[in-house]
Amino acid sequence: MDNIQKEVVFSEHAISRWTHELLTSWGVSEYWARYLNLILLLCIVILLVYLGQYIIRHILHFIFSQLGKITKITFFDHLAEERFPHYLALIAPYGIIKYSIPVVFSGFRNWISPLSKLTDVFLVLIVIWGIMSLIRAGFDVLKEKPAFRDKPIQSYQQVILIILSIFGIVVVFSILTGKSPVTFFAAMGAASAILLLMFKDVIMGFVASVQVTTNDMVRIGDWITMPKYGADGDVAEITLTTVKVQNFDKTITTIPTYALISDSFQNWRGMQDSGGRRIKRSIVIKQNSIRYIREDELTDFKRIQGIAAYIDNRQKEIDLHNKKIGADKSIPVNGRNLTNAGLFRKYIEWYLINHPGIRKDMSLMVRQMAPTENGLPLEVYVFTNTTQWVEYEYIMADIFDHLIASVRYFDLQIFEREAGNDLRKVSISK
Repeated sequence: MDNIQKEVVFSEHAISRWTHELLTSWGVSEYWARYLNLILLLCIVILLVYLGQYIIRHILHFIFSQLGKITKITFFDHLAEERFPHYLALIAPYGIIKYSIPVVFSGFRNWISPLSKLTDVFLVLIVIWGIMSLIRAGFDVLKEKPAFRDKPIQSYQQVILIILSIFGIVVVFSILTGKSPVTFFAAMGAASAILLLMFKDVIMGFVASVQVTTNDMVRIGDWITMPKYGADGDVAEITLTTVKVQNFDKTITTIPTYALISDSFQNWRGMQDSGGRRIKRSIVIKQNSIRYIREDELTDFKRIQGIAAYIDNRQKEIDLHNKKIGADKSIPVNGRNLTNAGLFRKYIEWYLINHPGIRKDMSLMVRQMAPTENGLPLEVYVFTNTTQWVEYEYIMADIFDHLIASVRYFDLQIFEREAGNDLRKVSISK
C-alpha cells in the first residue's frame, strides 16, 4: 500500500522522486524522507532564487548605468535610484518559484494551490512596484525641469500611486478568492460611506492640490505666513495631504493641504518677484515740540542739505499768499507758515530719495498719521531695492538711525515713555 501511494505522489516529478529515493536508499524512513526531501529542495530553490536575482539585478544595473552615460538621459539614472532594476530582476525568482512549487511540494499536494496563488500575488506586487518606480522616476525628471520645479506635482504622483495600489488590491482579491473584480467593487460600493470617511483627508487634499495648482496660489519655495498654524517660512514640500513649511527658525510646520483653500494665509511671492520689500515704520513726534519757524531761523535751516531749495520756493509761495490775504504776521498764527515738523518731513523725503538702498520706481512717501495719545506719527513708506532679509533689516536700521539722530536739528522731540531712572533724575534735579 505504501509503495502504491509513493508511486502516485512522485510519479509526476522525476527530480522529487529521485531525491526521495536517494534519501530512502541512505536508510531514511519513508516518513522523514518526505520532510527532508522538502527541506533539501527548498534549499536548492532558495539558492537558485538568490543567485538568479543577484546576477540579473547587477546586469540590469550595469545596463541602465551605461544607458545613462551613453544617452545622457537622466531618466535611466532615476530608474536606478528608484530601484527599477531590482524590481525587474524579481521576475526571474518569480519564474523559478512558480515552476518549482509542484516539484518541491509534490509530497504535499494540498499546499501547491495556495502557494501558487501566493506566488501570483507576489507577481502582482512586482508589477505594481515596477510601475511605481517608473512613475517616481518620471516625476523626478519633471522636478528637474524649471517649469515644474516649484509646482506641487508630488500630489499628482501620490494620486497615481494610490490608484495603482487600489488596482493591485483588486487583482490580489480576485486571485485569492477566485472571484471577479466586479464582486470586489460591489462590496466596496456597500462600504462607500466608510471609505469616504477613511479617505476624507486624501480626497480633500487632492481637491485642494488641484485648486492650488490651477490658481497658482502656492509654489514650492514661496514664503508664506499662516499664524493659525504658526507657519512663517518657505514652503519645502506640497503633498496630497500636507504642506511642509520650514520656518525661519529652522523648525518645520505641517499644514493640511486643504487649509490653503479653507483658511487665509499670506504669500510673499509678489514681494519677492517685485525685487523690493516694503518699509512701513513711524517716528512718533511729541506734539508740543511742533512749532512755527521764525524768519531769523531760516538761514540756519537752509544749511541742512536737501531742504534749502524747498525753503526758498516754499517761503516765496507763503509770502505771496500772506500778502494776498493781508495776513497780520505780528501774530504767527495768521496766514501760512513753515513748521519744523514740515521741514523734517521734507528732509526725510529727500534723504530717502537719495538713499542707495531705496527703490525710486516704487511708492515712496513720508506721511503724517492721525495723532494719538503718544504723539504725532510720521510714517516712512518706501521699498528697499532688495528682498534679502538681512540686507533689508540693515537698510531699514540705517535709515532710522539717521532719522532719529536728525530730529534734534529740527528742534523736535521723539515721544518715549519715561523709565525709572528718568523719573529719579527729575526728582534729584528738583
